[in-house]
Amino acid sequence: MKAIDALQEAQKIAFAPFVFQTTISLRKLGVFDFIFDNHSDGGVTISDISKGLSISEYGLGVLLEIAESSDIVRKNSQGWYELTKIGYFLNNNKTTGVNINFTNDVCYKGLFHLYESIKTGKPAGLVEFGNWNTIYEGLSQLTPEIQKSWFEFDHHYSDDIFSDALKIVFNNNPKVLFDIGGNTGKFAIHCCNYDNSVKVKIFDLPGQLNKALSNVKSVGLESRISGQEINWLSENTQIPKGANTIWMCQFLDCFSEDEILKILKTCVKSMDLETELLIMETFTDRQKFDNAKFILEATSLYFTVLANGNSKMYKAEIIINLAEKAGLTIKEDIAVGEYHTLLVCKKS
Repeated sequence: MKAIDALQEAQKIAFAPFVFQTTISLRKLGVFDFIFDNHSDGGVTISDISKGLSISEYGLGVLLEIAESSDIVRKNSQGWYELTKIGYFLNNNKTTGVNINFTNDVCYKGLFHLYESIKTGKPAGLVEFGNWNTIYEGLSQLTPEIQKSWFEFDHHYSDDIFSDALKIVFNNNPKVLFDIGGNTGKFAIHCCNYDNSVKVKIFDLPGQLNKALSNVKSVGLESRISGQEINWLSENTQIPKGANTIWMCQFLDCFSEDEILKILKTCVKSMDLETELLIMETFTDRQKFDNAKFILEATSLYFTVLANGNSKMYKAEIIINLAEKAGLTIKEDIAVGEYHTLLVCKKS
């Protein structure tokens, strides 16, 4: 790379928050939609946008100038604006939209405390939301807008693989399934809709568990889905015996390596030789595309500064080694969907 090009990239990083908040504003103000809806006419003038959306030309001008320099919009010789391909994806791609909302609503203010988090090993950015040790303790108390962006981000990277995962989960016809970190109860409900005889027990923190069981009741499955409050960071955590299958999806990345080992050892104590423990994760070293790896590595910083201060998105070998150290044998290692890996484990 030439020095002048490297300097240009360095300046983009220096002003990256400006470009990001410009994107947020253009999305929320409806400018992207207005430009796209009128692109068949060869673009729109700043005056057209101003009249159509009742926004001052000054305000639009400062936003569109930096957006043009960032290749988000382009202006032709007549002064008409169109979206570039980058602008199109920023406004219309579902994954990008989920990531933008998660970054802006959940992470943006907290990321200011990243330096402190690295120094202390604590989620220093969590002070922006409340006085909790981890974000999971206060998740049910966050504002509806922040919860919406958090859950949409979480579900976007898991919901699409449920149908493929269920075929593997029910390969051995489990009658009792433990859902570790059941979140909103979505997977438990999917399980009961997939198999009419299975019973599911959700293990989660009180706030999330109450939300999950409320969702379960709303669909009339309370006779088959139950729950148990658990805090994996407390001393002497235990889960009962009796599960044919123990399921954890995008759960272990919420903990440090020492905590993961503790969780897996606890699960092993509850297992017999026939019990399957299924670990579904998005490993950074198993992504087909660089943008997926980039998203996961960025998500690691969310864990650092907001979630708990000591976890991340892991490489596959780290989780596999911890599983084996906990007394598990990896029976199957299965690629599921675009991002995920499913590890099928048995007690050694």
